[in-house]
Amino acid sequence: MGNTIIVEASARHMHITAEALAVLFGEGYQLHNKRELSMPGEFLTEEKVRIEGPRGAIDRVSILGPERKAVQVEVSMTDARVLGLNPPVRLSGDLAGSAPLKLVGPAGSLDITEGCVVAKRHVHMIPETAAAMGITDGQTVSVAIGGERAVTFGDTVVRVSPKFADRMHIDYDEANAAGLSGEVEGTIIV
Repeated sequence: MGNTIIVEASARHMHITAEALAVLFGEGYQLHNKRELSMPGEFLTEEKVRIEGPRGAIDRVSILGPERKAVQVEVSMTDARVLGLNPPVRLSGDLAGSAPLKLVGPAGSLDITEGCVVAKRHVHMIPETAAAMGITDGQTVSVAIGGERAVTFGDTVVRVSPKFADRMHIDYDEANAAGLSGEVEGTIIV
């Protein structure tokens, strides 16, 4: 394995609370698992939502399950421009002061006062892998990816937990800049 990591591009998506789900889809509604994701216990749902900003909207934004404690919408910088927003680049869960957004579902709509972010590129890692690489939770690394449009992604935060799988997550703006498609490997530079 060395210092390699599988790199995955993460499309725009949202995490949702039970309360928000009830507003958007109706009281008692349950998410429907379309397929499992690489992170254990997480899944892509069948449900889609429209997101609206001050200047534009994006239809059919995926919801990831299971339900969360807060509504979080993750978009790319390109998406943010379409919406007319200036969301901060943040790690998942760091929502204080993030951008507001309107969510529209088949049963209703919801204005969130904060919760829209551009996901900061990051590496998920299990403790055994982190120990083997000499990396600690919260450490910042670079990840080099080869190919025709080789690139090194700096300022990449490593998150370590036994609940994770070893993966790097970038958004589609970053993946497109590097010419990535499908499963690719990157090399972690400590």
